[in-house]
Amino acid sequence: MRRRRRDDIIMEYGTYMLMFLASYIASLARLYYVSGILLILEAVYLYVHLAREAENLTELRALFTLSWVGGQGLACLRLSRVQGDWSYVTWLCFFLVYIGFGIGYEWGRQYRDEEKRAVSRNAVQAGRLYLCIEGLFAASVLCFAFEAVKVGFIPLFSDKPHAYSYFHVSGVHYFTVSCILIPAITVLYLKSGAGRGIGKKAVLVLANLTAIAIPILCVSRFQLLFAAGFAVITYIMVNKSVRLRTIAAVVLALIPVYVILTVFRHHDIAYLNGIFEMKYEKMPIFITQPYMYVANNFENFNCMVEQLTKHTWGVRMLFPVFALTGLKFIFPQLTGFELYLTKPELTTLTMFYDAYYDFGIAGVFVLALLVGVAAKQCVRLVKRSSNPVSYLLYGQMAIYLGLAFFTTWFSNPTTWFWLILTGMMYWFVGYDKNRKRDDEVEE
Repeated sequence: MRRRRRDDIIMEYGTYMLMFLASYIASLARLYYVSGILLILEAVYLYVHLAREAENLTELRALFTLSWVGGQGLACLRLSRVQGDWSYVTWLCFFLVYIGFGIGYEWGRQYRDEEKRAVSRNAVQAGRLYLCIEGLFAASVLCFAFEAVKVGFIPLFSDKPHAYSYFHVSGVHYFTVSCILIPAITVLYLKSGAGRGIGKKAVLVLANLTAIAIPILCVSRFQLLFAAGFAVITYIMVNKSVRLRTIAAVVLALIPVYVILTVFRHHDIAYLNGIFEMKYEKMPIFITQPYMYVANNFENFNCMVEQLTKHTWGVRMLFPVFALTGLKFIFPQLTGFELYLTKPELTTLTMFYDAYYDFGIAGVFVLALLVGVAAKQCVRLVKRSSNPVSYLLYGQMAIYLGLAFFTTWFSNPTTWFWLILTGMMYWFVGYDKNRKRDDEVEE
């Protein structure tokens, strides 16, 4: 990867600013299609430019740009009657998110180029990766069985609307859904070249089937897509020669599963069309649903900007602390804040919703800056670490940035649980007591 020049950076930000301003003016003039198309084209252009420059389809800033700028462009098309004109504060926040992330990502970027290390073929590390797969497999199966007995039903076989929302036992569900990390770890294990007997192959097959089965049984499209997407990103990172058609084949294979899970969630076409209120009423549902799952998150952000009366000064973003420590049960008032939504059924949010809720415009900019810095640290970790679990940290960041429009990732306790769990696996797989002893002798 060649070193980025100042001219490249100025060109990228210059074109973005011009396109953003043009999109804003077009929106004020109610030229919604023009407004949206300008941002979509800019997102695609920047993604291609950044991914080609990095020679990496999963380059983090490229993914974030495609998600954030492209998602905003889709929302600007205004294809639904649920959508309305945005406040100038909303536009300013969306602009500062991209600028803040870019500053954080470029900060100190002129580091010495390092050759990217291949996945380690260390037999000890491979054995530890296998133990991680076994541990997640056993924990997920046991915790799923416990939850099914405790709540008295399995969402896939229940006729209760939104049954998946009630399939939770506090503290246990984090372990249940951690099986979605298994496919990505399996990619690393197979790449390590370790010996695989019949017994190990059987465990790998059962563990990966579990990683698919549990999201399906929970009727969770997100968890299923996360597991697949995470594995694909990890595969791309350790196999530079992967072809786009391979990725496309995986995506196409997931589409029928996604549709089937939608049916099992008792979301028929009439129900969804009644919620989405598309201006063109004959719009196919397979276009309507993904469009609204992207666009309405930006609408919910605007709803909050227009209706919020006071900020919560960090309390909302501390929810993972309250949830993981159990404080939310002792002090329920810490989590009882209103959600500002276009419709009660459309509850997904952008990554920066809680940042504005807590600290306003400044909070949005600072969070974007910090996420940019964290993304760059993930890139550096993968470049200089021989620990294969570094790819798992990178892959999770890639998912969060690639779906920046979807949820308040870093206000979500599950996100932090997975990151902590991955950090523990990073230490476990990479721990070398002999190297530690050598370091102590040198000191």
